[in-house]
Amino acid sequence: MLFHVRMDVHLPHDLDPAARAELVAREKAYSQDLQHAGRWLHLWRIVGEYANISVFDVTSTDELHDLLSGLPLYPYMQLKVTPLASHPSDIHA
Repeated sequence: MLFHVRMDVHLPHDLDPAARAELVAREKAYSQDLQHAGRWLHLWRIVGEYANISVFDVTSTDELHDLLSGLPLYPYMQLKVTPLASHPSDIHA
C-alpha cells in the first residue's frame, strides 16, 4: 500500500541546541533505516519550509501509523496522510 505523507515540523524555538542536534541525528538515522528497508520510497524537501513530502510503501495503515509515530520528531510534526492508488493512464502501472 502506497501513502503520500506531508510532514511539517514545528520544533520549539527554545529547544536546547544540543538536544535539537541529537533529535535531528536520530531522525536522520531512523528515516535512512526505513529507506534502506524499502518502506520509505521517496523523500523530498519542500523549498522554504521545514517540511517534506514522502511516499511510503507499507502492508497496512497500522504499519504506517507505527512507522510515523516512531519518528523521533513525531511529537513536533503535523502530518497529512493520503492513500495512493494506481492511475489508469500511468504507463508504468
